[in-house]
Amino acid sequence: MIDSGDTAWLLVSTALVMLMTPGLALFYGGMVQGKNVLSTFMHSFFALGIVSIQWAVIGYSLSFGDDVGGFIGGTNFALLHDVGVDGAGRTVPHLLFMMYQGMFAIITPALISGAFAERMKFSAYCLFTLAWTTLVYDPVAHWVWHPDGWLAKLGALDFAGGAVVHLSSGVSALIVAIILGKRAGYPHTRHQPHNLTMTILGAGLLWFGWFGFNAGSALKADGSAVTALVTTHLAAAAGALSWGFVEMLRIKKVTMLGVASGLVAGLVAITPAAGFVSPMSAIWIGLAAGVVCYGGVLIKSKAGYDDALDAFGVHGIGGALGAVLTGVFAVEVGGLDGHWDKVGIQLLSIGAVAAYAGVVTVVLLLIIKALIGLRVDAETENEGLDGALHGETGYALGGSGTSEHAPAHFEPEAKLPMGSPEAVGA
Repeated sequence: MIDSGDTAWLLVSTALVMLMTPGLALFYGGMVQGKNVLSTFMHSFFALGIVSIQWAVIGYSLSFGDDVGGFIGGTNFALLHDVGVDGAGRTVPHLLFMMYQGMFAIITPALISGAFAERMKFSAYCLFTLAWTTLVYDPVAHWVWHPDGWLAKLGALDFAGGAVVHLSSGVSALIVAIILGKRAGYPHTRHQPHNLTMTILGAGLLWFGWFGFNAGSALKADGSAVTALVTTHLAAAAGALSWGFVEMLRIKKVTMLGVASGLVAGLVAITPAAGFVSPMSAIWIGLAAGVVCYGGVLIKSKAGYDDALDAFGVHGIGGALGAVLTGVFAVEVGGLDGHWDKVGIQLLSIGAVAAYAGVVTVVLLLIIKALIGLRVDAETENEGLDGALHGETGYALGGSGTSEHAPAHFEPEAKLPMGSPEAVGA
């Protein structure tokens, strides 16, 4: 039976999770060079288009359709067949549940873009995003969130996407960074963030949207949603503080970028646990995330790969950490009783998701590389992807906002006489 309160909350949550993708665009966009800000935005905004259509056509059915061997959904919901405003066994309309889950599908491949920022071909990005969503995200979502998925039947816990969203995207981001190679000059040439105020605004939108991401995953306006909202906030706060504390010990300063990264790390780590743990446990999870993910970001300089915006260091490592700590701290709040035996199941889910996402990502990248290539040429990378790939520039003081590569159909706005009706919008 449809419940109006549950439906209202999920409507709001769907909008909140959608807002996270533009928030991610700002978060990532501020950390790249100014000549690549629009191409970085495109990685998030174009995902809103391409993954939305994929989800409606086949993705939702592959994730939540009739089970096929515990591995994948069938095609019974393809083209949204039989997905209407009835509850389909839930207290919210089936169509709304579909769209809410679709917002998770959209942001997940967008997270991977932090690893290949400033150097991947747009055509390769489009093909990879479509293929990865279909072949990695959809099956993993089925494993964990469909009642008959093989990890769900084993008892793996993932309240809102620690493994499905963050671990899968983080591991894939690491693979992309390794196969694609380092940015020109990295690490000897510093690729300075061009607008940290943009990044901080993006972090704030992510924090705000995460209430829909986690508390909305209760699918009800009930105590579980309340618990998830509170644990989400406390973990983010704790992550910001612990990351800042480590910075103070290491570099004698607390940076704004560090605080933003820490709060995101706390949010990532609490995601699988949000409705299963107590508020005090959430603080411990957030504190651990800030420290561990800080270390995860430092790994790249030691290992020699170029994860440009730390997608693996924050999302891959944070997602794995959160999955383990979910097993440690799960309590009766979620109808569970936390015991160490649950950690074993969580470790199994981490290993399975990481291995599957990693192997499929390698295969996809090698195929795309053979077909159309993955990386822009050196001249394009030096010039910046905004102008070369999209014919635009993010910043044009006193200019038109277009580059010499503007598409042929673009015509600059005619200069009108001052005070004419057209000029003042009459």
